[in-house]
Amino acid sequence: MSSVVLGVGGGIAAYKAADLLRKLAEAGHDVNVVPTASALQFVGAATWAALSHHPVSSEVWSEADRVPHVQLGRQADLVVVAPATADLLARAAHGLADDLLTNTLLTARCPVLFVPAMHTEMWEHPATVDNVATLRRRGSVVMEPASGRLTGTDTGKGRLPEPVQIAQLAELLLHRGDALPYDLAGLHVLVSAGGTREPLDPVRFLGNNSSGRQGYAVAAVAAARGAQVTVVSANVELPDPAGVEVVRVGTALELRDAIDKAAQDADVVVMAAAVADFRPVAQAAHKIKKSGEPPEPLPLEENPDVLAGLVAARRLGTVLVGFAAETGDEQHTVLELGRAKLARKGCDLLVVNQVGPGRAFGQLDNAAVILGSDGAETVVDHGPKAALAAALWDAVATRLHG
Repeated sequence: MSSVVLGVGGGIAAYKAADLLRKLAEAGHDVNVVPTASALQFVGAATWAALSHHPVSSEVWSEADRVPHVQLGRQADLVVVAPATADLLARAAHGLADDLLTNTLLTARCPVLFVPAMHTEMWEHPATVDNVATLRRRGSVVMEPASGRLTGTDTGKGRLPEPVQIAQLAELLLHRGDALPYDLAGLHVLVSAGGTREPLDPVRFLGNNSSGRQGYAVAAVAAARGAQVTVVSANVELPDPAGVEVVRVGTALELRDAIDKAAQDADVVVMAAAVADFRPVAQAAHKIKKSGEPPEPLPLEENPDVLAGLVAARRLGTVLVGFAAETGDEQHTVLELGRAKLARKGCDLLVVNQVGPGRAFGQLDNAAVILGSDGAETVVDHGPKAALAAALWDAVATRLHG
């Protein structure tokens, strides 16, 4: 059981932290909630105590004999601050220790995850920008805020990411046991996710079982490591990763066009989407009905090989990553098929994973082998999809930074 400190800042998004607390607790973690005094104006201590099964205080003077401001930080495997207000980011960046939460941040020697939430103008203010940069330079992970509805009728960047996304990043940090490097800053990363659908008629399509979870995990981890991220999303029914531009497509041809456009200035392209190999030659104008006769054969034509096209048109220095979802066959193992695909495609890295019932597609966890064009092979054991994403970005960073 991991020990997690959940710090809650004094913003309207504090109510969402209750859902985050429940998700962390249901995952088996022991969570101590440390709200600021302002946070208790939004959600009372009784709520935090009931959900965490621990007493709650915002001051260092409660149970002073236990020295809580030291013990909480020392014993934590992870500290998550959500929401992290502009004021709280400033106090943390300047090392202030005027309440229990800021004292805990100073004594913590574990990974620290800040999840900002504030109005757009506050997030973009030079003071906040400097404070976030300071925290990142010191090794803290500062999650990019989401865009959308803010307090009142305002919209823009500064919304708290969905609790499920925060929990996934928290799980990754616990899985790794250390913070994520902020090593992709200044880079444009392009990720495809989901599965394309090729229409047969107005109600049917040829498709696959990809949920987009792995591609979205790749995008979210890239954003946490500082990249500017564009996701080309094919039929994904998941919340958009926070701080990421999402371009929605349906078919393989639409995906190819969106990828080709976005790849023009991309430093890294990760093709995690499951792209249909074939499409119907023609789409029926009306729903195809049963006739009582054997159906006519369905003529198919090949879709373009998007990854091969990227390799052929690559710019010098661009890192290209493919995914190979394999089942193996009577003659070849999954890994043998992956090595052959890497040689055939000509990309820099290929993530090879076995798919089938209960494997990869639609699952929360994954396992894979990351193959490199230089002969490197990195085994990623079964674990959260974000952990595979982090291992992939480790391999990409090695190629980008030598």
